[in-house]
Amino acid sequence: MGDEIVVRGTTAGVVARDGEIVGLHHEDGTPPYDVRWAEDGRVTLYFPGPDAYIRHLVTGGDHVRAR
Repeated sequence: MGDEIVVRGTTAGVVARDGEIVGLHHEDGTPPYDVRWAEDGRVTLYFPGPDAYIRHLVTGGDHVRAR
């Protein structure tokens, strides 16, 4: 928890969004995640697709694709 999830648009005109992972549903850290979205502060259950990646904020900014 505390990592950032970034969703990039896959088509022209689609705005990327990002949010903080504030909850996990599985002990091994696999999706779905509870995400607090930066744009409006809402928390939603999120199943990341291939257009999403996780930015680990605690360990130096390495990027890994969301599982």
